[in-house]
Amino acid sequence: MNSVYDCTIIELDKHHHPKGNITVIENGVDVPFDVRRVYYLYDVPGGESRGGHAHYKLRQLIVAASGSFDVVVDDGKVKRTFTLNRPYQGLLIVPGLWRELENFSSGSVCLVLASMEYDEADYIRDYERFIYYRRDGKN
Repeated sequence: MNSVYDCTIIELDKHHHPKGNITVIENGVDVPFDVRRVYYLYDVPGGESRGGHAHYKLRQLIVAASGSFDVVVDDGKVKRTFTLNRPYQGLLIVPGLWRELENFSSGSVCLVLASMEYDEADYIRDYERFIYYRRDGKN
């Protein structure tokens, strides 16, 4: 089963240009999975958090497209916090880990590239159920 140490920061290709930088993300090149869904979080009120769930199968690459925020990943035994604040870096989140996004700066935008289309059955939304799953490997 995956642990928080399987999550890693991926450096994305950054192209410098006098008129502004550009970062390109391509399936199978920059992301270790095929992107099936893209969404972004923005206008998160101060002090609020997002996430608060785990996935059975979904893999994600989370990017701070603007501003900054923290991503706390939890495998039931160890928690690890990543601060995302560069639009040319993404955090790879593997399946089976609880994640929470917090400490959003004003005007931040959280871009998420996901390996699957939305499927409610893939979510674990209760932390106690997550701990049971991590301990026994059962849904």
